[in-house]
Amino acid sequence: MTTPADDQQAPTSGPVRVFLVDDHALFRAGVKAELAGLGDARISVVGEAGSVGEAVVRINTDQPDVVLLDVHMPDGGGRAVLDQIHPALPNVVFLALSVSDAAEDVIHVIRAGARGYVTKTISGPELADAIVRVAGGDAVFSPRLAGFVLDAFSDRPGAAPATDPELDLLSPREREVLRLLARGYAYKEIASQLFISIKTVETHVSSVLRKTQMSNRYELSRWATDRRLI
Repeated sequence: MTTPADDQQAPTSGPVRVFLVDDHALFRAGVKAELAGLGDARISVVGEAGSVGEAVVRINTDQPDVVLLDVHMPDGGGRAVLDQIHPALPNVVFLALSVSDAAEDVIHVIRAGARGYVTKTISGPELADAIVRVAGGDAVFSPRLAGFVLDAFSDRPGAAPATDPELDLLSPREREVLRLLARGYAYKEIASQLFISIKTVETHVSSVLRKTQMSNRYELSRWATDRRLI
């Protein structure tokens, strides 16, 4: 966040109409309660969805001002929502709200049209501020994430590439599993972290091994390290 909350002005036409997209109902409830508890007249939560399909239908119908978008969900995640909504409704602004702070996740959704990216460690007042700012046309990032975007879209030597063809073969969820695997997490721990079953973790790992043409988790760890995923 680069601008104090006191410097932000609410839109003159009324509160910013916010729509939440996250596959965890408890998290959606927490965000709504947090925003409501602020008593911030600049913001009004007008809807929510727990899946890509539901989000696409509801956003098309409700046409909110700002969508708070989870990056990692089944059926293509936040990128799938962006791909289906952003071209048709360019006035709807997307602010990614994710547990991930990985460079490739940030770049992935920004390239698809998101206006900002903040992590789920953000405080309620900071989130409210970020919503108002993106609605007003600003690009908003959690502090350490802005550098990823600057690197990806700059031409300076040593900048991180905006795309990686091999990495692009992996889905957002596969990249998240790979990141935790490379950090030394056991399958059971990965399942707990991502709220999925151990069997699903095994399926994702098998898919990553096949797509990267690696044979074991140690090779995958080196591959992930080379791409700064850890």
